[in-house]
Amino acid sequence: MLDFLAENNLCGQAILRIVSRGNAIIAELLRLSDFIPAVFRLKDKSDQQKYGDIICDFSYFKGPEYYEGKLEAKPELQDLDEEFRENNIEILSRFYLAFESVHKYIVDLNRYVDDLHEGVYIQQTLETVLLNEDGKQLLCEALYLYGVMLLVIDQKIEGELRERMLVSYYRYSAARSSGDSNLDDICKLLRSTGFSSQPGAKRPANYPESYFQRVPISSTLISMVIGRLRSDDIYNQVSAYPLPEHRSTALANQAAMLYVCLYFSPSLLQTQHAKMREIVDKYFPDNWVISIYMGITVNLVEAWEPYKAAKTALNYTLETANIKEQSTRYAASMESLKPQVQQLLKEGFLRQEIILDNIPKLLNCLRDCNVAIRWLMLHSAESAYDLNNKRMRQIKEQVLNDSKYNPRILFQLLLDTAQYEFILKEMFKQMLLEKQMKWESFKKEGSERMTELAEVFSGVKPLTRVEKNENLQAWFREISKQIESLNYEDSTAAGRKTVQLIQALVEVQEFHQLESNLQVCQFLSDTRKFLHQMIRTINIKEEVLITMQIVGDLSYAWQIIDSFTSIMQESIRVSPSMVTKLRATFLKLASALDLPLLRINQANSADLLSVSQFYSGELVAYVRKLKVAKLTHDISIFTEGILMMKTTLVGIIKVDPKQLLEDGIRKELVKRVGYALHKGLIFNPKAKSSELMPKLKDMAATMDGFYRSFEYIQDYVSIYGLKIWQEEVSRIINYNVEQECNSFLRAKIQDWQSVHQSTHIPIPKFPSVDESATFIGRLCREILRITDPKVTCYIDQMNTWYDLRSHHEVTNNRLFSEIQNTLGTFGLNGLDRLLCFMIVKELQNFLTMIQRTILKDKAVVDVFKAILYAVNPVQGIVGNASKVYASAVAKTQKIWGAYLEAIMKVGQMQILRQQIANELNFSCKFDSKHLAAALENLNKSLLADIEAHYQDPSLPYPKEDNTLLYDIAAHLEAAGIHNPLNKIYITTKRLPYFPIINFLFVIAQLPKLQYNKNQGMTCRKAADPVDWVPLVLGMLTLLKQFHSRYTQQFLALIGQFIRSIMEQCTSQKIPDMPSDVVGALMFLEDYVKYTKLSRKVAEAHVPSFIFDEFRTIL
Repeated sequence: MLDFLAENNLCGQAILRIVSRGNAIIAELLRLSDFIPAVFRLKDKSDQQKYGDIICDFSYFKGPEYYEGKLEAKPELQDLDEEFRENNIEILSRFYLAFESVHKYIVDLNRYVDDLHEGVYIQQTLETVLLNEDGKQLLCEALYLYGVMLLVIDQKIEGELRERMLVSYYRYSAARSSGDSNLDDICKLLRSTGFSSQPGAKRPANYPESYFQRVPISSTLISMVIGRLRSDDIYNQVSAYPLPEHRSTALANQAAMLYVCLYFSPSLLQTQHAKMREIVDKYFPDNWVISIYMGITVNLVEAWEPYKAAKTALNYTLETANIKEQSTRYAASMESLKPQVQQLLKEGFLRQEIILDNIPKLLNCLRDCNVAIRWLMLHSAESAYDLNNKRMRQIKEQVLNDSKYNPRILFQLLLDTAQYEFILKEMFKQMLLEKQMKWESFKKEGSERMTELAEVFSGVKPLTRVEKNENLQAWFREISKQIESLNYEDSTAAGRKTVQLIQALVEVQEFHQLESNLQVCQFLSDTRKFLHQMIRTINIKEEVLITMQIVGDLSYAWQIIDSFTSIMQESIRVSPSMVTKLRATFLKLASALDLPLLRINQANSADLLSVSQFYSGELVAYVRKLKVAKLTHDISIFTEGILMMKTTLVGIIKVDPKQLLEDGIRKELVKRVGYALHKGLIFNPKAKSSELMPKLKDMAATMDGFYRSFEYIQDYVSIYGLKIWQEEVSRIINYNVEQECNSFLRAKIQDWQSVHQSTHIPIPKFPSVDESATFIGRLCREILRITDPKVTCYIDQMNTWYDLRSHHEVTNNRLFSEIQNTLGTFGLNGLDRLLCFMIVKELQNFLTMIQRTILKDKAVVDVFKAILYAVNPVQGIVGNASKVYASAVAKTQKIWGAYLEAIMKVGQMQILRQQIANELNFSCKFDSKHLAAALENLNKSLLADIEAHYQDPSLPYPKEDNTLLYDIAAHLEAAGIHNPLNKIYITTKRLPYFPIINFLFVIAQLPKLQYNKNQGMTCRKAADPVDWVPLVLGMLTLLKQFHSRYTQQFLALIGQFIRSIMEQCTSQKIPDMPSDVVGALMFLEDYVKYTKLSRKVAEAHVPSFIFDEFRTIL
């Protein structure tokens, strides 16, 4: 008969693939459960109000038209829905694929059973598969894994969440339109069961059996699988645990499978008293807390409460006397095992000869330790008892009291056992490796001794007083040949023969009175010793290692171990050398990966890497959790312990202790700096004078303190302190900038997508204290608040803001040096990026205002038409100018308030961006002059090449897919080598009347301003504030977003305004230049100055003599 798992056995390969996929699906479900978007929980009020109409459960399917109609009625809801779709479709698809694979799994298993029934696999039926050892294991696993999947889904992804995610996926994906989609079946299988994993939640009726029956499964398969699990030892585990009191531990994995599979046949749990009694007597006579898969624990007291037969059967186990007996038994074994293991671990105690002579004893000790640890860890676990249940509370208290439970002692025994197991395994592996070599060398030594003795009795060898004896000579020759002929491959025969040879050598010594000659005796005794060693060596068998692997299983503690974290950290603090024992414990825990990976590996599945990476990653994350160090004193002691650990493979991930230490330090640094920045940069907008500068100074001192202590420890630990400092601080700041900018983006960057966030060195998130999400937003908004153009006046020559009313200085460009001191280049750069987003948002709102408010107002548009008619042709002069302009401004007065506010906001942010660029450029030239020079030269040469390409297209130019320009732009901005005023922030369409609107806006503002010889253009009345520089820069930025012809037309209109008013003054013989003309000329002059254009641009519209004159007249 063909081997069931052979590559060409289709029947075996089909079920193996199903089981392999089952393990992979569970890993994917566990992995995804950490990535459920928080918004689907609808936990807080704000989420309910915002997303309540978009996120629906299965009630949606009763009337989709009603829900969709509700959305279509409100454009803002549609917009939000679209944004929500963009942000979540990727993760929703991933969840949907996982849910779909659960459904596909059970469909495939059912199809496999049908195929067996219909005889698709020649000579194979359900019965024959269950008679085969591998077939029996795989079929039982297949059903069990399906049950585990359903339980994991319900425990990790609650029913309401599943429904909301499935409905959202249904609404947002194309799946509903494709006919072959099995979305309906998936929804039926995964609709909410009403189960909640919250403590104290009530268990739904008929749960989980009704959930397990949602997809019908062949009743023959169920009863045969349960039958096999009840009667057989399907994994032959009992051989690894020969003692009868260890039987329930030996069968623990099978017991877990049986527990899950019983839910497919609830009648057994309810009414079959005899069968349940048999199951409890075999599997649960001394335990009631079991681990069903990778450390997911279940307490049978609670789980079997609703089932009459199961509950009655379990009551015998739960009798007070039995609980007491088990607890005291394990308390006693803890007492005796602790000194025993510590004795074995003493330096130099475990030597090869001791191991070879005492294999059974050593294995027994190992078994006793592991059985005791397993029972105590499971039966004392917090997570296994619902303390709201009185009976469970009583049982738990009794266990803790009777077993004298002390988590520290238990944990110490776990560490010692792991270390002992590790040493034993390593030595045994080494002995297995050298087994044949040693055996052959002992054989050679023994044979040579016999040959030498034969030569002694030939009388040729000069050995004192030995007479020639041909008989003995021949006999020793024969013995030498016999030893030589021993065959390593046939170990049984060789062993028997070796025993006979030893016996013969004892007899020869007695019969021939060879005792009198000491040297002959020595030779004989040496040879016997070598033959003894050969017997010992032949007994080194791989089965011992396999037994150790089975006995050492720690998969049940995959989650419980978490509760020992604080004890671990405490013990490392007290004695850093403890870390070496921890390494053995993690390796022991890593062996839990064998369980899910075995079948995946056997099936040669492509899932092997992703599943092993998931579980290894979980374990490594746990290892990291322990390695968090305090920032200075403890670190040197701690380092000692960490660096004693060797580089270790945990699952498939290599854990380098030095890296662990560095990660621990990074984690602590990120936690502290993140918290300091959050706490230190909270501002009170109602404070009399701004708290900005004092808080920045304090923050700079705090950051400097961190920096110094970091510098101080780096030599203790031999790490690159400055590198870590810069990497982590930049990560914190960039992450916070990214989160702040999310509020301006439709497609938000989630934590799991962020390049700055990390799972093992997470940047902490804090609840927001105002409209800003993070400290960088608060800082930015505080700067905008104190430099608001409505209350301050910016004097460009001084780089300073003054209060409009009191004329006191508010702040100046030193503010940006202070930010550089506090947050470094990353902080300034982040602030700059945030301002860019704010400018974009402001410009977009502004354009919406023009389109929806101004251009929709018929009266205003009529004014634009009239003035367009009056100023045509632009090269000419407007007759009766002051009246025409004044009337147009008066009729449009109502629209300029909002317009002015928007323009000044953009101008204000552009001033801040210029100041940031100056500060960055200044510090770049100081701190890294070579970088600054290289960037400037590269920038110039690139621009020259691009200009040359536009003159002659045959010359080279960066291709579409070349990221050079994009990359260099990021570097230039970080070094402050750019001009924010030349930036295009938004894409725009053509707008009617755009130049004329802006022209009217500017001349409407001129009467509010006056020229002052020392300060330039300033505001006339503090009650009607206009700040000149933000006005000019805001206007300039707005025009920059449109085609340059708009700017040309706008400047032409300003020029015509100056010429027309001047003409009117001359004809009316008014000697002074009107203040509006001065303002318009100043506007043109500043416009030219800020855009760095040549003066000819302005002189094209205004005669040069007026430009030359107007300063002298003033």
